[in-house]
Parts: sequence; C-alpha cells; structure tokens
Amino acid sequence: MEESIINCLPTELIEHIFFSLPASCLLQCTGVCKKWHKIIRDSQFALAHLQHAPSCTLLFSPQGSISGKLYPSDAVIFDEAWLPSKSAVPVIGPDDRICGSCNGLLCLHTPTSMIKIANLATGECLHLKKPTRSLKDDHFSFYRFGFHPATKKYMVIHFFQKSSPLTVGRFNVIQVYTLGDEKWKDVVTPESLSLNCVKNSGVAIVDGTMYWLAEDTGSDWQHVVMSFDLGKESFARIQLPAVDLEDWTVGIGDDRHYWIMEIDGKVCVSTAQSLEGMLFGKLQIWTLNGHADQRWNQKYIIHHLSPFARGLHFVHGGKIVIQHHDSNLYSYELLGKNFEIELSKMAKLLDLRPRGEDGMQFYVCVKSLVPLDVYAKAAIVHRPKHLEWKLKKWEAWEQDRLMQEDVWRTMHQIEHELMVLKQRMILEVKEKTQHFPDESQQRINMEVDLILQHMQDYPEQHASPMLRRLNWVETMQERKKLAARLEKLKAMGASVDRALSCVRASDNLD
Repeated sequence: MEESIINCLPTELIEHIFFSLPASCLLQCTGVCKKWHKIIRDSQFALAHLQHAPSCTLLFSPQGSISGKLYPSDAVIFDEAWLPSKSAVPVIGPDDRICGSCNGLLCLHTPTSMIKIANLATGECLHLKKPTRSLKDDHFSFYRFGFHPATKKYMVIHFFQKSSPLTVGRFNVIQVYTLGDEKWKDVVTPESLSLNCVKNSGVAIVDGTMYWLAEDTGSDWQHVVMSFDLGKESFARIQLPAVDLEDWTVGIGDDRHYWIMEIDGKVCVSTAQSLEGMLFGKLQIWTLNGHADQRWNQKYIIHHLSPFARGLHFVHGGKIVIQHHDSNLYSYELLGKNFEIELSKMAKLLDLRPRGEDGMQFYVCVKSLVPLDVYAKAAIVHRPKHLEWKLKKWEAWEQDRLMQEDVWRTMHQIEHELMVLKQRMILEVKEKTQHFPDESQQRINMEVDLILQHMQDYPEQHASPMLRRLNWVETMQERKKLAARLEKLKAMGASVDRALSCVRASDNLD
C-alpha cells in the first residue's frame, strides 16, 4: 500500500502537528498506524505535549451523606472558557479523595490499603501499597503528589504520624515514594510539626519543592512556611511577610484562616477572617518571589467578601472563584491588585446543590498522555481486590442511576410511537375526509392539525443521554429535563386523545 502523505514528513514535523491536538484526539490517532502509535505513546513525546496542553480546573466533591442519602465522590472539570463538563471522571471511584494533581495525573486516596495514581485522559491506573500498616489514623490530607522537573520523577509524599500519646496531631517523618521504586523512604523532619496546619491550610508543590504552613507563635501570622526539596530531601523555614496587625482588626471576634496554594506557578499564601465559616473583610494574598532571600510581594487585596464568600476560594486564569452562601459557585475577574468585588459583576458558574462546600477542593489539571505502565512492575504496585462501584454500599445508588436510564429509554420509545401514531392519524383523517364537502373537510383537518401542531415543535427525539456516567451537576440538570419531558409527554398523550375524538367524529359524519 502507498504510504500516506503525512508519514512521508519528518518525524519532528509530525510531532509538531500532534502537539496542537488534545490528548483525547491523540488517543484515537494511536490506532491509525504503528508509526503514530510509537510517536504518541513515547514518554518523551508525552512530556513535550504537556507544554502545549491547555490547563483546566477540576472541582472535586467528596462522598458524603446529604439528607440521609449517600452521594459518591465526584468532580466537575471546567475548560479554559470556564464551561463545566457533563461526564463524571471515570478514574475517580465513589470513595476516593484527591491528594494531588500533576501533569495530568491524579493521586487518589482510597479507604483501602492502596493509593491510586490515575491518568485523567487515558484512564490508566496504578495502585500503590500505603506506607502505613494501620488505617486508623490514615487521612487523605496526609498525602501529596508532585513532580521534580530536574529529575523528571513523580513522587507521593506522606506526612507520617506515629501512634503515640505524645505525638498526637504531629509528625516528624515525611515518607516519600518515587514511582518505579520498590519501597517508601523515610525522611526525618528537623522538628516535630503540626498535622492540623497541613489539614487546614493545604500544601503547595512548585518546581520540585513542597511548601506548607507550620505553627510559629512568635510571628505576626502565628505561622511560618516550611519547605521540602523533593530532589535534595532538605528542609527550610521561610518567614511570612511583615503585616500591619491593625489592618487585620475587623471588630468581629472569630478565627483568622490561612491557606497556602499555587497561583500562576508561584507559591502564595492567603488570609482572611471568618465568622461561622463565612469570610468577611478582606482576602489578602501574597506571592513568594524569591525562595533564597524570602522575598514576598502582595499580589491581591480583595475587599467586600461578606456576606458573599464562604471559605472555599480558588484563583486561576485571571479569576477568583468563590462560593455564595446559597451554594452557587461564582467567578470574578481579577482586574487589579487592590479592588472591591461588585456582586452584580459576578459570573455564576454552577449550582453546587444538593452538595455543599464541605470538603470541596480545586485543582489545576491538564489532559496528558503521561504513561503509567512503565512503573507497573514495581513490587509496591498491586491489583485492587474489589471493583469500587460493586461494593454493597453503592448498590442503591447504581440501581437509581440505572432506573433513570430505563425511564429515558421507555419515554423515548413512547415518544417515537406517539409520533408514528400522529402521522398515521393525519393520513387517516385526510383519507376519510377526501370525499367530504370542501368546507367540512377543511374544518376537520384544521381541528386535527391544531391539536397536533405543538407536537411538531418537540425537541429532536433521542435516546437517553445517561448511557455514560454523568457528574452530579449534569445529573441534576438531566433530572429536570426528564421531568419536563414527562410533562410534555402527558400533553402529547392528551393531544392524541383529542385528535382521536375528531377522527371518530369524522366517522360519524361519514
């Protein structure tokens, strides 16, 4: 067979063309020919493709009970235009919690003895044995996932808490697992550190260094930044910027919250006062611009948070995303360094109901081709013992989802039969009235057409959109659509009954 024109091009040029294609398209291209498969599945190509892949925002909601109903873990992915996805993320199991996102890979904590590494685009998964034998004190927030750009290695990090009355809520060992290695490695911290800071304030991994907040009663912030270089396995303390304490006094006594995060590839800390979980006053954000000289710049001062924002907030792509107390998620464009939020200019992203903000997390992610099979031979990698959705606790949830699919299919079949009946009735009326006087024929045809005309405006007939698993936001939308279509179906049935009466009346005239 003649070789295709594109394969006559130099491999470098083919790769350059492939760089502009999304991961989902490239996965389909792997089946075109052996040459394309070899190019696309190469680990070096996967790393290079990352530089061209657009970033997206993943909003994660953990499993939990709401009004007595158990909901599984779920996620919504926003694209560059902040449009939400419809499908659920297949690699996220019903009991999983996200520990980190890096280069298109998710690190997922499971309630079992395994940590899961999964590729968002390809669906590949690795199940790694946890470093702790006991799951009693195991918590998803004690795990993090990162990548070192110099060594090109992926690492799972575990803040290890020894089970001792003297060390409750503290850790003095960081356990590190590098993908492909045979076991975890222990790194002793320079001092005993608070796990509550890790839980409540978060962790950021930037350029191969992990950052988190630790207690420091001698500073204005009552905190200090700790850093851990994943390559050198060295620790450092970074003082937070000097602040005017009077500027922080708002007059309402409650907690001041602190967070550490990555914004635009930089380590940032933010702080705001809160009352009953609601932010008020100002949200202030600083950026670490120099690790060595510990130089901080104030990035944003965002005013007028009350009564709008809850504790959940996220900054990415020139926008801040915050949650209203009515459970809606909004975005606001960051127009400058020091500004006040105008509620009328907030853009609604989605309705979080029936879920609330508790436990929700934001992650920046990409769709990549980073392979995981190259790490699968390590002794620490195991196969899962159970299929996650087959567990007894999720039987009722799955039955409810399948029942909704059955309703869609049944309704589609009824709609189809009604449309066929409509066409038959129109033909039958025309046939029965063809010998009627023109005036009677016109009157009966007009009556039938008037009764059935709204059926012509019915949306395109299609089967159930739920043949794929939807995320919780789209599931709620589909339920609303299903209820509307059921009402429309009732109206169609009533129209058919009235039309049949006209047909019978024409029989009597005949």
